[in-house]
Amino acid sequence: MVRAGGPWPSLDDDAADAHALHAAERALRQMSDGFLTLGGEGRIGYSNAAAERLLGPPHRLAGRRLWEVPVLRQIPDLEDRCRKVMADGAPIGIDVRRPDGERWYRLRLMPVEDGLALTITDVTEERWREAARRRATARESLMDELTGALAEAVDTQSVVTAIAASILPAFRASGLIITAAEGGRLQVIGAVGYSPETIDALSGTTYPADSPTDVALRTRTPQFFGSTAELLARHPDVAGYPRAPDKDARVFLPLITSGRPMGVGVVSFDGRHRFDEEERTLLTALSSVIAQALERARLYDVAATQARELQRGLLPHILPSLPAVTGAARYLPADDGADVGGDWYDIIPLSSDRVALVIGDVMGRGISEAATMGRLRTAVRTLSELDLPPDEVLDRLNDIVSDLGADYFATCLYGIYDPVTGDFTYASAGHPPPSIACPDGTVTTCTTVTNPPLGAASPPFDTTTANLPDGTLLLLYTDGLLESADRDADQGMTRLTQTLATTLQNAPDTSLEALCDILTAALLPSDQLTGDDAALLVSRTGRLPASNVATWPLPEDPRAAGMAREHVRDQLAAWHLDEELTMTTELLVSELVGNVVRHAKGPMRLRMLRSRTLICEVSDGSLTTPLIRRADLADEGGRGLQLVAALTQRWGTRYNAGGKSIWTEQNIPETEAPARLTAG
Repeated sequence: MVRAGGPWPSLDDDAADAHALHAAERALRQMSDGFLTLGGEGRIGYSNAAAERLLGPPHRLAGRRLWEVPVLRQIPDLEDRCRKVMADGAPIGIDVRRPDGERWYRLRLMPVEDGLALTITDVTEERWREAARRRATARESLMDELTGALAEAVDTQSVVTAIAASILPAFRASGLIITAAEGGRLQVIGAVGYSPETIDALSGTTYPADSPTDVALRTRTPQFFGSTAELLARHPDVAGYPRAPDKDARVFLPLITSGRPMGVGVVSFDGRHRFDEEERTLLTALSSVIAQALERARLYDVAATQARELQRGLLPHILPSLPAVTGAARYLPADDGADVGGDWYDIIPLSSDRVALVIGDVMGRGISEAATMGRLRTAVRTLSELDLPPDEVLDRLNDIVSDLGADYFATCLYGIYDPVTGDFTYASAGHPPPSIACPDGTVTTCTTVTNPPLGAASPPFDTTTANLPDGTLLLLYTDGLLESADRDADQGMTRLTQTLATTLQNAPDTSLEALCDILTAALLPSDQLTGDDAALLVSRTGRLPASNVATWPLPEDPRAAGMAREHVRDQLAAWHLDEELTMTTELLVSELVGNVVRHAKGPMRLRMLRSRTLICEVSDGSLTTPLIRRADLADEGGRGLQLVAALTQRWGTRYNAGGKSIWTEQNIPETEAPARLTAG
């Protein structure tokens, strides 16, 4: 109350102030937060009941420096912090944990007149809520990380790797093993942090009834074991069961997909581990995500296996070893998926010891492209039986690809090697040119006209001829071998020729198989992922010696048959083949020459080749096609070609710019067969 006439307080005013002060002191005394006042030297002047319950009785607090209170000595630099608040005049907060770890408190130092004030607030609930939020965020982050990693992992091994990379650090675990349970047996799908010995011992073993694996699969509930001792106490029957000696705590996660148990995932720890409720919940949730990813990967693996089997089935199982050409090849699939590619190659024997070499690449990847590749390879073999020249083969293939639709394209190189002349005549439809390594060590890349790919080309196709010395290496390849993420086709070609030249210079006798391995390793290292399939065909060519080739012109009159028989007798005698083959060969040649005299026109020529078989050719200037026809019993002719077919291993007709050649092949007795060509 203020008196009139002046501001001086009355006795009633003093009483009111004392009452208010007492009320404030009672409020401070009973407040839930601890409260202390500190003098200039940090000595405790006043403490309320809450502070005393936390720090000690009043007689132990009064006059004592704050940082000397026993329960506060754990706070680092508390004295320096108090002096800083007094010096700067700015309050600070410190969160501390009680030594037993059960409660958290926030100490707030505030500057006041002649010292400091300290409040102590229990923030345990707040910390719990914050920890729960952090755990939820971490859980969501882990789920997002794992889901993202599994979305990019396609096969089983990459799924296991992604699971381990996400889960093991998050739970401070040391090992992960994924097993499939089939017929009471475990098959290890993938593992991280386990020795090969442990994996070998575990794979294929039966799991006992009432074992952790059995219980997890039967109850579809994760089984947690804080230590090996706990596991053995609950399941003593698994004492002799294979397990890693360096693992202690374990959790067995049932992997359930579409309501069907597929296996168990085991997360292991080096030491003992206490699984809290949060970890149990999270691992249980993760088991479902893992199971779905593994099921998807299993389906991918099945599809990938089928695709690889399809690819292997469409490519040659074994390349033929021919007198004029021996070969070796490699097909390297891309690393970015289960889809097969359209790369293919082949070596096809033709008439007169000639050989067709072909390599191609259907653009794109997938089952459709692989099927297209199979169709083209079959078509090439069929066309080769007709002895068509390279440009005509590509012309027919172009029609096939064009009929498939506007989205289908393929590159192809088809060539024919003639061991008599040493000529390699080829045509290319958008394909990389061949490389040649001569016996003297010279390595070159052929200069060729590259026409557009099949499906986009307009015939005619240009042809190129290269004459190959005896023993030349001929390399055909697809662009997947040359190109990579850091290398274009020209750079790849340079590396290929340099590697080939260096290898042949250091080891001229390198086998074709070894050469394939060296070249693919140099251009496609094992640690380099490839986005395209690659194919390589390496062939060694050989020339037929001139002494094994004989050619004669024949007149266009009936005398030709007699002259041809005489040439046959003389040549077989010179080759020491007269005992077994003279009579049959005379009959064949006489029939072929007689057909030319009666039904064709000149000029006529007889050629004989001595190789793995005895080859006879009768050439003329006509394009008429000889056909076997059925002769009636009363017919006097029409059986000549039937006789030719019966007496030969095989026969056929080959056309050229000047006419045609009818050829036959006869087996040579093994004791009289000549040695292989030099290249073989």
